[in-house]
Amino acid sequence: MMTVDNVVEVSGLIKRRGSFVVGPIDVAVPRGFVTGVVGANGAGKTTLLRTLVGLVHADEGTIRLPPPERVSVAFDQPFVLPDWRVRDAAATYAQFRGGWDGARFDRLCRRFGLSADAKVKDLSRGQGSVLMTALALADAPELLILDEPTSGLDPSARADLIDVLRDYMTGSEASLLFSTHITSDLEHFADHLLFVDEGKVVYSGPVDELTTDFAYVRGMLDDVTPDNEPLVRGLRRGRETFDGIIRTADTAAFGPSVQIEAPTIEQVVVHHQRHQPQEV
Repeated sequence: MMTVDNVVEVSGLIKRRGSFVVGPIDVAVPRGFVTGVVGANGAGKTTLLRTLVGLVHADEGTIRLPPPERVSVAFDQPFVLPDWRVRDAAATYAQFRGGWDGARFDRLCRRFGLSADAKVKDLSRGQGSVLMTALALADAPELLILDEPTSGLDPSARADLIDVLRDYMTGSEASLLFSTHITSDLEHFADHLLFVDEGKVVYSGPVDELTTDFAYVRGMLDDVTPDNEPLVRGLRRGRETFDGIIRTADTAAFGPSVQIEAPTIEQVVVHHQRHQPQEV
């Protein structure tokens, strides 16, 4: 049974895609919060989300989430017919989604400059993403799942979309799960994080506690020794200095001259995706 505190619960999830494997994943998404799924391109974020909603069949494991009629999904490319106009997509959604709010959809389209007469195939990537997000939001879902919703948007439009999502979360009891490789979208918006790397969940928990598990280190090259070098994720060497990410439990392996700081989400993600030492 799913607990009242979680909107999604995943246990032992495995999805194989050729030589790439997502999982095994055990994770719970807290109800009523914004949970960001972060990781490099190709880390497995989209496969994870598609598996959660049944677009991809899991090879192993169990998934629990609200009934389909209470879940709305938007991926970064439209999955409505390309010859439809925006108003056709809205009319079709209205027939099949019980919570449809046409006035909300119209407001969102006006806010983002989407013409009701525009054909889906003529929309830019960013406009297509906004259309799918507007369709998903207009259904007033219990769980909103968005895959890269800000891809293709300029910084101003990205900020505007985040404001829309923030307003929706403030005025409802919904839960939001969304993936992005633009980590700045999450810095002041997400409550929780799922950090995915090479198909595995590296971190799952509150954003504020990310610094409990990870630290950003930098210092002189002489501070890197054969003993502590394997502890540095994404080690980057300059002419005289180095930097990288470590587990906070490993801070004692570095001398007093090494600077150890709380990392940003971007620093954790960027350094984690580097699997070989980098020269700069």
